[in-house]
Amino acid sequence: MDDKEYDRLLGVQTAGMREWLTQSSHYNRYEATPYLALEALFQEYDLSREDEVVDFGSGKGRLAFYIANRFRAAVVGIEMNGQLYQEALENKAKFEAKGSRRDPALIQFECCRAEEYAIQPMQNRFYFFNPFSAPVFMTVVGRILQATENREADIILYYPTDAYIEFLEMRTPFRLAKEVPVPGLFEKDENERFLVYRKEKTE
Repeated sequence: MDDKEYDRLLGVQTAGMREWLTQSSHYNRYEATPYLALEALFQEYDLSREDEVVDFGSGKGRLAFYIANRFRAAVVGIEMNGQLYQEALENKAKFEAKGSRRDPALIQFECCRAEEYAIQPMQNRFYFFNPFSAPVFMTVVGRILQATENREADIILYYPTDAYIEFLEMRTPFRLAKEVPVPGLFEKDENERFLVYRKEKTE
């Protein structure tokens, strides 16, 4: 099933890529994680209904709709671009209208810069598909560490950059817990993989 077909199944429109004419050097273009990759990740990595996910650079909301549909877990999408944020809200309305059992409370979108978002008490899974530069990533991870000081937390990286990996491994308590290559893509590009970094709960 290709991305457009999967979108149709969920009742949303998240396909495509978008460059910004006024692109900052700190914030990257919009490109959704392929559904093929999400399928690979979540065959190896489980979520429960108690988990709460934050998607930094959520774009049109693909990850949120996928997780809410598959796991019934709560997701907050953080998107700084107003146009993408509006498209995510439109997708949310269509997603909820398509399925009578879909809970509107599971999905939220916030229009703000990632480094300004206040991590909420129950949020414990944090997703990044290279949405911004390493300095912004470092700031966001710092906020995650403050907010989850005594709790377990996972950071999930798709198509991980060396800068993100080096920072997590050398300067944070997060440790690599799982690597998930994307079948059919990883063989041609070894960056086509997910890395899950975990910080254990402390007493």
